[in-house]
Amino acid sequence: QVQLVESGGGLVQAGGSLRLSCTASGSIFGIRIMGWYRQSPGKQRELVASITSSSSPNYADSVKGRFTISRDNAKKTVYLQMNSLRPEDTAVYYCNVEGWVSIGPWNGWGQGTQVTVSS
Repeated sequence: QVQLVESGGGLVQAGGSLRLSCTASGSIFGIRIMGWYRQSPGKQRELVASITSSSSPNYADSVKGRFTISRDNAKKTVYLQMNSLRPEDTAVYYCNVEGWVSIGPWNGWGQGTQVTVSS
């Protein structure tokens, strides 16, 4: 059984910062892509940032220069440092992890953490 546990969301004023964390627990190995997605009411879930096993990042244009994704492979944890937050960043943020379990490939989602940016 693999679980993804997120933390770090909250309420912040525009221009502020938050750091999200997502840790994978259980019998997962060979984690490849770790990513963060977000979804706001009435909108589709969208990719915010992702990072490969060799720590090569990819960002949505809307967050480039403001957000930084990183990972700690030993801790099976991915982070999202969010700076210069804007009201339009308000959403539920979900982590997504691709890896392997004993029976084959595995892909799963965290429970989501709310980020609210006030103007």
